[in-house]
Amino acid sequence: MNDLTKVFIAPDEIVNFLKRDMKLKEVYQKILFARVIWQVAEARGVTVTTEEIEAEANRQRREKHLEKAVDTLAWLEDQLISPEDWEMSIRDRLLSQKLAHLLFAEKVEAFFAQNQLEFEQVSLYQILVDSQKLAQEIYYQIEDEEISFYEAAHIYDIDIARREKCGYEGKLYRFDLPANLATIIFRSSPKQLIGPLQTSQGYHIFMIDKFFAAELTPERYQEILRNMFNQWLVMELNNMLNSLVYHELQ
Repeated sequence: MNDLTKVFIAPDEIVNFLKRDMKLKEVYQKILFARVIWQVAEARGVTVTTEEIEAEANRQRREKHLEKAVDTLAWLEDQLISPEDWEMSIRDRLLSQKLAHLLFAEKVEAFFAQNQLEFEQVSLYQILVDSQKLAQEIYYQIEDEEISFYEAAHIYDIDIARREKCGYEGKLYRFDLPANLATIIFRSSPKQLIGPLQTSQGYHIFMIDKFFAAELTPERYQEILRNMFNQWLVMELNNMLNSLVYHELQ
């Protein structure tokens, strides 16, 4: 048995802790989101079957290597939840997924097509320094092949983590970058040296490794679907709260 279960914690203690930890609003919002999902799902006739819950439970068990029923019960006890709690959490998750698919599945492709440029990606390297003179000197040294971009990044970049990666910034979407930088970078060519460019952070020198065309992969499809559903949830919750305020004022 998990030792935590031996210690009684009153509900008021949990609420007060969430308040002190600045998490109460987040939990409150999630509860209201769940209420919205259940209400709309019921109105739309969206349900979750026992077979679907069992299939998802089995998937989670395989993922966590819970081969025996006793292993599953021990894991649930360690998480301080009952089998019934687990079943309800699975039901909530599946209901949310089904409702999102019903409301927005047919809109994802159109959204992607309209915003395709925003989903282009670039593998990018950068050197950031706080001196314009130093940035210019670094630029000329790289251009004249006195030093490689990677060596210069490892020596001069003000960001320690990026310095250790020899300037590698990562694989970024267009929308991950400030609009003015994105315009310049996405109009450039691979291996082209860009800069120095000034922002509030300092002086940047960029080098493009590779561009990646926008593609509606299954992962990106789900990402767009989740974002659309989450935005809808916020709007529905705001409408519900506004309606409550209106009725209170009557």
